[in-house]
Parts: sequence; structure tokens; C-alpha cells
Amino acid sequence: MNNDSFELKFWGVRGSIPVSGPEFERYGGNTSCIELRHDGRHILFDAGTGLREAAASLAKEGVRNIDLFFTHSHYDHIIGLPFFNAIYDPRVSVDLWSGHLAGKTTTRQLIGQFMRPPWFPVEPDICRATMNFRDFAAGDTLKPHPGIVIHTTRLNHPGGCIGYRIEWAGRVIAMVYDTEHVTGRLDEAALALMADADLAIYDATYLEAEMPKYLGFGHSTWQEGIKLAKKAGAKRLAMFHHAPGRTDRELDDMQRDAQKSFPEAFFAFDGQSLQL
Repeated sequence: MNNDSFELKFWGVRGSIPVSGPEFERYGGNTSCIELRHDGRHILFDAGTGLREAAASLAKEGVRNIDLFFTHSHYDHIIGLPFFNAIYDPRVSVDLWSGHLAGKTTTRQLIGQFMRPPWFPVEPDICRATMNFRDFAAGDTLKPHPGIVIHTTRLNHPGGCIGYRIEWAGRVIAMVYDTEHVTGRLDEAALALMADADLAIYDATYLEAEMPKYLGFGHSTWQEGIKLAKKAGAKRLAMFHHAPGRTDRELDDMQRDAQKSFPEAFFAFDGQSLQL
């Protein structure tokens, strides 16, 4: 990859629980994991089941330094962490970042509580990589490496969740999931993250007609994502965190409907790579 290339890859786009079967082949069944890379830097967002394939790709390339940011710690966003081969490799350094539980649980504690019996057969002390635990609070501006600025904010999700705005190499990526909108009111936090973004990634778990049934679940719709993207001036919009039962055919239909209102909208799929 040359120094001017900026790549985003979706390793997992499903929400709540991984799925498999012939009805989910095109969009995939792995849960949340997104990779950003530029000029030798690799930043991952969330550790869903897609993290396993991301890890295999990074190992094949010989990557030795990785940042992993958590939006929050519900199962579908952390279940891939014990299968992240990089944390067992003594040649690798991994920085793990979280802020949704600031003042309650540190990143180190979070990992330790999840990776231990009876939930997992071994504890983090089996890991041989250099693991640096980074804590922050919603609203902090992070500078993990020279030239990278990440703005953070709290999203509307049970138990807390962090939204990210990544400014890197002249590009702006907004990650706005998992979050629930309030009908009739555009979310100011989401608008701030998405302002003039080259790409906004938005929670599109439900349809508007389904929202009354799922109020309080902490998720949104593609219709709301388009309203936000238009208001914020985002250039492209990726629909993300697909409902586990949403089939390829249903997602195709939703994408066609979305593109009638916002031609640069699309529904993300496992393995999709974008050059920005």
C-alpha cells in the first residue's frame, strides 16, 4: 500500500449475534469489526466475530502494531477478542481503548472480566503480546499516533456506547453505532460526528415501522441515517449493524430504497473494502 492510500475494511457488519446460512451469504454473518489503515498504521474498531478474520489478515501481512477501540462491551462487540491471534504473539503490540464505562470499569478490568472462567477457559495472563490498556471518557479528543485525531462522544445505547469521529490523512470517518434516535429530533451528537464526513457509518438495525416494538433497545434505522447524513453534509453513508434475521434479499431491497433518497448510501457487507 502506498503512503497516499487510505483504506477502510468491514470485517463484520451484523448486530446482536452472528448468523450463517444461504440467506446471509452476500452481506455476511460476522458481528462488528472495522479496520482503518494508512501509511503502515492499523486501527480496528470493535472485536466482534469479524475480528478473527481481521487477525488472520494482519498476521499474514506481518503487522506488529495494532490499535483496537471498543464502542462498548456488549457480547456482539467483544466476542471475537479471545480469538484475536495478535494478543498471543510476543512480537506484537496491541493498544486497547475504551471509554464507555469511564469511572466504573477500566479497559484492563473489562478484558479481565470477560476472558476468564467460566466464560472462557483461560485468563489474559496467557497473552504474550505487549498489551497497553488505554482509558478515556466520552468527550475526550484522542491522538493515538501523530497525524491521527479521534473525537469521541456518548451515544444513546443501554449501558453506554462511544461514537467516534476519526480525522486522518485528510479524511473524516464517522462511526455512529450502536445508537437509538428520538423520533422527530435529529441527534446533535450524531450530527457533530458526521459533519462533512467522507464516510459516515450508521446503525441501521431496524425499519421505521419496527421502531415502536423495539424502543429502548438502542438502535436506529436507515431512514434516520439518511436524514442525519443530509443535514451533516456527509459524502457517503454506510448502513451497519444489520439485524441478525435480515436476509440478503431484504438488505438488497432496503439498499434500493435508501439510494432513492441518498444515492451514496449503501449497506455494508463482510469483506467490503473501500479506498478513500
